[in-house]
Amino acid sequence: MGCDIGGIVCYLFPILVSLLLIRAAYVWYSTGKPRRRADSESVRTLIVLGSGGHTAEMLSIVNVLLKDRFAPRFYVAAATDNMSLQKARVLEDSLVQHGEPSEGKKIEASQYMQIYRSREVGQSYVTSIGTTLVAIAHAVWLVLKIRPEVFSSLSRSSATVLGHAFLSVFLLSFSRFLV
Repeated sequence: MGCDIGGIVCYLFPILVSLLLIRAAYVWYSTGKPRRRADSESVRTLIVLGSGGHTAEMLSIVNVLLKDRFAPRFYVAAATDNMSLQKARVLEDSLVQHGEPSEGKKIEASQYMQIYRSREVGQSYVTSIGTTLVAIAHAVWLVLKIRPEVFSSLSRSSATVLGHAFLSVFLLSFSRFLV
């Protein structure tokens, strides 16, 4: 008896889709429930910085966050963006200098990372297929490494790739995230 690949795919595909739909339904159901986390516990926060005005807007939002609640903070910017991470470092340094941790808590160090862009300005659509696949793989690896509980972005290109990676890990993992 020969093994028909098409038959195996036709058999396994509906099972995988059903499992993914069951997982998505469970995630949808459980996100409405209150978390069992104490209000004083901090959450890992992934902050995606864009270029230009997007970075300024995001850093103004970060400036008013509850610093103890959203810690550690992971800043991500495109590999070709030279200014955004520097601005985030300046903001974090000013927060450390001017702010005092409440209740004697130690301020957790922020981390700064760069991610590949899926498409550069002026890049052809044909070559952007390969760079998008590389960017998606890098984004999934980054999200799995950080395991953020909060994802915050105002950017378009880098945030799209990271957002898809975040949601993919969110749907397929068994940990809980704040969305």
